Amino acid sequence: MYESNYLIHRLAQGAVTAPDKVFARRPGLADVSYGELFAGAQRLAQRLATLGLEPGDRVAVQVEKTLEAVQLYLGTVMAGGIFLPLNTAYTGSEVAYFIGDATPRILVCDPTRATELTPLADGATVLTLDATGQGSLMADLAGTETGFSPVARGADDLAAILYTSGTTGRSKGAMLSHKNLASNSEALVDLWRFTADDVLIHALPIFHTHGLFVATNVALLSGASTVFLPKFDAVAILDAMPAATALMGVPTFYTRLLQNPRLTPEHAGNMRLFISGSAPLLVDTHEQWQARTGHRILERYGMTETNMSTSNPYDAERRAGTVGFPLPGVELRIMEGEAEVTQGEIGVIEVRGDNVFQGYWKMPEKTAEELRPDGWFITGDLAQQDADGYVTIVGRAKDLVITGGFNVYPKEIESLIDDLPGVLESAVIGVPHPDFGEAVVAVVVATDPNLQVRSLRDACAESLAKFKQPKHIMIVSELPRNTMGKVQKKALREEHADLFG
Repeated sequence: MYESNYLIHRLAQGAVTAPDKVFARRPGLADVSYGELFAGAQRLAQRLATLGLEPGDRVAVQVEKTLEAVQLYLGTVMAGGIFLPLNTAYTGSEVAYFIGDATPRILVCDPTRATELTPLADGATVLTLDATGQGSLMADLAGTETGFSPVARGADDLAAILYTSGTTGRSKGAMLSHKNLASNSEALVDLWRFTADDVLIHALPIFHTHGLFVATNVALLSGASTVFLPKFDAVAILDAMPAATALMGVPTFYTRLLQNPRLTPEHAGNMRLFISGSAPLLVDTHEQWQARTGHRILERYGMTETNMSTSNPYDAERRAGTVGFPLPGVELRIMEGEAEVTQGEIGVIEVRGDNVFQGYWKMPEKTAEELRPDGWFITGDLAQQDADGYVTIVGRAKDLVITGGFNVYPKEIESLIDDLPGVLESAVIGVPHPDFGEAVVAVVVATDPNLQVRSLRDACAESLAKFKQPKHIMIVSELPRNTMGKVQKKALREEHADLFG
């Protein structure tokens, strides 16, 4: 019954062939089978359609991680809609921008935020879903019919829009098609050897491509089970490990797990694969993990616009400090302007393949800047490729900061700080951090000698999601500049590289 919907047809194979197989084990809660997962998704698809959702309409979602939220993702796509997940840390003013830009037909939020967000909904129907999977979205759904016929959607129809930082601080909506998501997850299932025998520890958030489109989709496509955790919890992950086979995480997962004495080769003995991404994994973390568990972490590279583009190999050498090779079906080149660099030289990564997004929502000029007519996407990430073909990321041309797996663009924070009383200017940088990979740091030049760091922190806390807030703020007399007057962020990063030890 799912054949007409390109992505759902692929993700629902487990529900068709093994409906009683457990999809999610939830500590303290009942297991959820593949059949139950998709029955719930069908009910939600029907609910969305009843509320007026038309093919191509957006469903904006800012909720805690639950199985019901996964069903909402599946139900949205099943109903022909476009899923728009939003970070739970976004403030009201940030959500207002996304609503104004994407003009969703439906907004689903936590009940505690409904009063705040309803006036910002701009005509969208507002429903609620809480951390226990309850709310107005779910009202009277239990026991209703599950015979919803998925809306026909093809490979090139949009399945999701994910917002990513813009070069001017304005977030851009990356448009991802059914084929973008399906092809990438299918490649990862094969490359990482996922099967129905796997049990994946799922501790990633599902408002991000890593947790939603890598972890969830790979599990569904392979027919694997998951240990579905609401958030990162080192104890819960260690509890799950003896009966699990795989973990997908960000570097912070691994640095924190290394702090627990329970992490031993014996405890990790049933595991076959540890994967890290969304931020650079320090070589030291890589080596410590191998020493403690006997496993080499498999590091990969991707971004919102491309899903995954490269991966270290499953069988061959997983080389610390690199992100491996292009995935099957993905082309990669390293460019300087319009020319490819020679082997070993640094340039900007460009990728092409079915994984590459369809462009930026309502931003044709920005799309034309970053997506070439022949399909090559200019990532803005600086890298080099060695004689063996391994790709090493050496920096980001766009000054993006990746902290704990989340993207932060400095311009947004700088604009906020620069508008505060007593501030002349600011520069926001990312510096190495042992836990988060990178930490956001603000360097501020004051006009008021009495300006206090605390007032700057308070202003950031009022307007920015927590992961964007600077972990350190310093007030200085001036910023380093070149002869053309441009602030030298590279010099700032080098000067403060050891700030967090």
